Amino acid sequence: MRAFVLTGPGAYEVQELPAPVAGPGEVVVDVERVGVCGTDAEFFTGAMAYLHQGHSAYPMRPGHEWAGRVAAVGDGVDADWLGRRVMGDTMLGCGSCRRCRRGRRHVCERRREVGIRGGLPGALAEQLAVPASSLHALPDSVDAVLGALVEPGGNALRAARAAAPGPGDRALVLGPGTIGLLVAMFLRASGAEVHLLGTTESSLGFARSLGFAHVWTRDSVPDVPFDAVVDASNAASLPDLALELVEPGGRLVYIGLAGEPSKVDTRTLVLKDVTATGVLSASPGLDATIRAYADGSVDPRPLVAATVGLDDVGPVLAGERPAGSGPGPKIHVEP
Repeated sequence: MRAFVLTGPGAYEVQELPAPVAGPGEVVVDVERVGVCGTDAEFFTGAMAYLHQGHSAYPMRPGHEWAGRVAAVGDGVDADWLGRRVMGDTMLGCGSCRRCRRGRRHVCERRREVGIRGGLPGALAEQLAVPASSLHALPDSVDAVLGALVEPGGNALRAARAAAPGPGDRALVLGPGTIGLLVAMFLRASGAEVHLLGTTESSLGFARSLGFAHVWTRDSVPDVPFDAVVDASNAASLPDLALELVEPGGRLVYIGLAGEPSKVDTRTLVLKDVTATGVLSASPGLDATIRAYADGSVDPRPLVAATVGLDDVGPVLAGERPAGSGPGPKIHVEP
């Protein structure tokens, strides 16, 4: 099969590799769609922290936002999975530690992550082998495009739930990228008045095209109470701005990661009596995200700007926009 392989920082090949075989407890999936995300770009540049912490190493095959159809099952796997359309959890805990036993496999110290951590090959290939226990079935109304958006959507849904907007609440999302826009969509579906803060007119204009009327820059954000603020940016200065903007007694959610340490004045956190939450992983939110896509309460399709093949993944990771791309932030791959 053909697969996209990162061989070092800025170096890659599309290789012919042996097709995967389903081991005990595993399935092989024919990959239909894969999303390219910021984590993949960090692996491309060599900036990803896991590379320096010993959790990941080149050569590696990225790709963790995927959808496909089960083509083969291994020993111990229900044959009913054959032919079913699925997506899969990225975070695979050890299953035996205290965190896993308490339902927190996504923060297991010994976890492996598909296409990211622990040497597990990712989905930027024609086929992918994963544990059957990681699968989530997709209904007919959730096609491959939506299926490959479930993983980022699960992260966003968890952030929106942590913001916990009530009737009449006003929520502000910092960073109108893929995750920020998805958070805004889930917040809107919950009934909140949603505001977005960004830096470029193109990203803000795209947010307006999605029906978000309250779109601001840092200089223009209005002096109104924000009951919840979600930082979905990669700017080291914005976590503190989020604390500055949130209403006393409100809620802060941090889901974005900056390339350098950010600072938050905990004195302000205490004196404003703010609840702050960090969100890592879509795992606890995957099923609810699939339901939201299936019933149409959230439709992230406009976020996909272009779909390319494996041969075009390298330039995308290097920051190039495919010719004819739409205005959305997400690039998909059809292996």
